Parts: sequence; structure tokens; C-alpha cells
Amino acid sequence: MPTFKYKAVDKTGRPARGSLDAANDVDLELRLKRMGLDLLTFRPVVDRFGLFARGNVTRQDLITFCFHLEQISRAGVPLMEGLKDLRDSMDNPRFREIVAALVEDVEGGKMLSQALAEHPRVFDEVFVNLVKAGEQTGLLEDVFSNLAATLKWQDELVAQTRRLLIYPLLVLAVVSAAIVFLMLFVVPQVVMLLKNMGAALPLQTRILIFLSQALAAWWPLLLGVLIIVPAALMVTVRRSARARYFADLAKLNLPVLGPILQKIILARFANFFALMYRSGITVLDAINACQDLAGNRVIADGLRRAGQQISAGDGLTDSFRNLGLFPPLVIRMLKVGETTGALDTALLNVSYFYSREVKESIEQALKLLEPALTVVLGAIMALIMFSVLMPVYDIIGKLKL
Repeated sequence: MPTFKYKAVDKTGRPARGSLDAANDVDLELRLKRMGLDLLTFRPVVDRFGLFARGNVTRQDLITFCFHLEQISRAGVPLMEGLKDLRDSMDNPRFREIVAALVEDVEGGKMLSQALAEHPRVFDEVFVNLVKAGEQTGLLEDVFSNLAATLKWQDELVAQTRRLLIYPLLVLAVVSAAIVFLMLFVVPQVVMLLKNMGAALPLQTRILIFLSQALAAWWPLLLGVLIIVPAALMVTVRRSARARYFADLAKLNLPVLGPILQKIILARFANFFALMYRSGITVLDAINACQDLAGNRVIADGLRRAGQQISAGDGLTDSFRNLGLFPPLVIRMLKVGETTGALDTALLNVSYFYSREVKESIEQALKLLEPALTVVLGAIMALIMFSVLMPVYDIIGKLKL
């Protein structure tokens, strides 16, 4: 649906500007009428690529949305009034447009879950299914409370993961820039000095000179390879399901990062599975919905196989044990939950278990990565300086003799 920028006035004559999705100009005018605005002028918004311009809806926006709807549900405020208040108070213009569309759809007779389903890029299948279950069971405020808590937890996981990645990447970028500077500018000058003085060069210095000359001669090709190869791999992974599977498998097998990534995915799966089961969604429907939520083809394939085994009559615990993804302690938790009927509590315990493991693993990885990077990158810098300066020291020693 195209996006239009508009100028309008409200009932008191105050000007209002913004952007709104609409099928055409007539639909735009009708939507603004429902919002209490009279349309003055409008124009379609198209970016340079011919795509309709859109902003981003952040996780914080979704947390605010869930928290607001939880509060109005608990306070007994009608849903329509709460959505209108939220629409008028949202800072993100893109999300304000989405909430305005929700208001129109609900006013038109749709359930909230049906209105949310019209925006799959913002509200995923799990979100919509949970809201639908909350509408059917009358526990909508609990659903929004759990969703807000889960989104906050995901935000914390993302922050922890960034902590794990940012420091190594920053150090690697700085040291790589320093190495390239030495190889392109410092080493050639020292080589020229050594050649003029007729000094004999040791093996490591000759290797360094070769690498410096190769970098100076072929840097456009090397830069192109560094850009084209990752881009080609990304395109291949996006277009080929087989390549995506092997890429996800490689991620899980990465040293240090692989086990942490697996724990993050399984913690997210257990958390949403518990929320859906508690909301009245069947086990098979919850597993099917969580396959896309996993974000990893290997684990999603494992969940699909578990669903098939459960459909064939196997127990939940046995099906998850056969996946080989969960440690014995987690399997034991699931078995207790399945036996006692408190499966949602068992799954939340699994989520807590993995969340704690992720936090501890990230802290431990940071403690190990910092000295390891310092030692490895420092050794590379020391080797370069040693290869450059050793012939100079030899020449100075001979001059003293």
C-alpha cells in the first residue's frame, strides 16, 4: 500500500502534517476523516529506488505498545480509546501510522489480532497468535504483560551479544588499519634505506617486503575480493535454502560464539513456547510457530522433526531428547513439566536456565577474548617491527665496530 504525505486541519482549525498508508487519494481522505482531520494537500512518497519510503519500528516501540495495552486492559479502558491514545502519543511516525491503521481496522469490525496480522513485518506470527489466544481466553492483559517482558529480555540479550562482538571487531579494525599503514608506508621506506646501505636481509624481512609489495600492487584486487566475496555469499545464502542451512550450521559450530548463539536461540524458543502454551495454543501449533522464530535453519529443522514425532504419537520429552540440542538437565525439566502438567513452568525454567548460561558465557568469553586478542594482535605487530628493525640494528652494530 503506498504512503502519502499530507497536510490537514483538525476540527479546531489547527494544522496537522504527517504520512499515512492509503490505497489512493479517496482512501487517504476517508482515513483522515476517521482521525478527525480534513485533508488539504497530499503527495505520494517514493524513494530513489521506486519503493515507498518507510521508517523502522524498533523493539522499544513494541515494548511501549505492549505495556500500554496491558495497562489499559487491566484498568478496564476500552481498547479503541487506548489505541487512539497510543496513536496520539507515539514518537515514531511509522509506528504511529501503523497504530492509526489498527484503529481504523478495529473500528471497521476486525479483532485486534486480525488487525495486527495486516502488518506482518512489525507483528510476527507468534505475536499475532498470542494476542488471538488472549482474545479467546479473556487473558489479553496477561498476554501483553508476557510479551513486554519477553521483548525486554530479548533486548537485553541483543545488548549482551553486541558487547561480545563490538570489542573484538573494534580492536581488529584498529590493529588492521595500523598493519596496513605499516605495510604500505613504513616498510617501503625502511626497505629503501636498507638497500641503499647494502645490508643483508634476513628471511623474515624478505617475506615482509614481499607481502608489502604485494599489498601495494594488488590492494584494489584485495579490497574488491573483501567486498565481493562476502556480498556474493550473502546473496547465495538468501537465495538458496541449502546454502542458508550450511551457513546456519557453520554459525552454530563457531568457536566461542557458536554455543552462545545456540543457547540464545533455544532460550528464545523456550520462552515463546511457554507463552503460547500458557495462552492455550496447542503444542504442535506452538512448535510450528516457533520454527520461524528460531532464525536458524538447523534448529528450525530440528523443531520440525520434533513436531512430526509428536504428531506420530511420541511424547514431548522423547521428541526433544532425540533432537540432540538440549542437555540432560533441560530434558529432565521438560519431563517433570510434562508429567505434572506444568509444561509452561518447565519451559520458563528452561528459558531461565539458558538465559543464565548465555549471560555467564558472554562474560567469560569477554574475559578470554580481551587478553587473547591483545596477545595475538600484539604478536603480529611485534613480528612486523622485529622484521623491520632487526636489519637496522645489525647495520648500527657494524658501524660501531
